[in-house]
Amino acid sequence: MRVDARFVLDTSTTMSWCFDDEADAYGDAVLDSLVDAPAAAPSLWTLEVTNVLLVAERRNRITPKESEAFLRLLFELPIYVRELGPMRYMLDLLTVGRELALSSYDTAFLMLAKELDVPLATRDLRLRQAAEQVGVSLYDPGATV
Repeated sequence: MRVDARFVLDTSTTMSWCFDDEADAYGDAVLDSLVDAPAAAPSLWTLEVTNVLLVAERRNRITPKESEAFLRLLFELPIYVRELGPMRYMLDLLTVGRELALSSYDTAFLMLAKELDVPLATRDLRLRQAAEQVGVSLYDPGATV
């Protein structure tokens, strides 16, 4: 099934919407752009977002009620979660991750952007550099389509 997404959204950008001390103009602009530009994320995004919330709760950075409210916000946004693929996909993650010195998690976001031929929305410097290295453009929420 072809996902009608205009960019791939990573966890670093997503979580900038949750925590005031991580908020920045880029993250805010990406969130605003979801009105007109649906996003895609690999299925591990759901685990990463949930884990960040759990850790933040344990550190008293956020309350359970705030975590649940944040998830309800995400449920309302046009973010399409894409399954990673069959087990043999692990070899691709390993190969690309090794070549670019990325985690398998970051590699999954990069590979999805490449597969869908859409830009990547990330605040992560290493992932931004890797994207440029392999010809994946970085999402510019201010650009017209």
